[in-house]
Amino acid sequence: MQKITPFLWFDGNLEEAVNLYVSIFPGSRVMSMNRQGPGGPVFSATFQLAGTTFMGLNGGPQFKFTEAISMFIACDTQAEIDRYWDQLLAGGGAPSQCGWLKDRFGLSWQVVPSMLGELLGGSDPARSQRVMQALMKMVKLDIRGLRDAAEKP
Repeated sequence: MQKITPFLWFDGNLEEAVNLYVSIFPGSRVMSMNRQGPGGPVFSATFQLAGTTFMGLNGGPQFKFTEAISMFIACDTQAEIDRYWDQLLAGGGAPSQCGWLKDRFGLSWQVVPSMLGELLGGSDPARSQRVMQALMKMVKLDIRGLRDAAEKP
């Protein structure tokens, strides 16, 4: 078991969320679903997404997700960005800025190219600034647009 496990609080839709997340990320699985009595609603669940273990609780409406915590997805290709973006927005999610979105459960995600740190880093501050300016204009991140900004003189 990993030392630190994210624990997510849902408002009655934990089973639906877990099933969606497990269907989206390769290498994912439901480890346990604990129900309130035989055939009752799911109270808690443990699941893995792409090898990371999460726990979830159907805790009720007292607490909501905020952007203060988000799930960061490092993507190697534009096709991967597009796939995660579309699947996480499906059914009522909301896009934001700079690769952020909220899924239909209110959980925030960052869908980001894995090479973004490389484009923003380095010894050329003008290059970093161009990439950051391009990034700030995007909703869903576009690898080609970010690379073009990095390569401009």
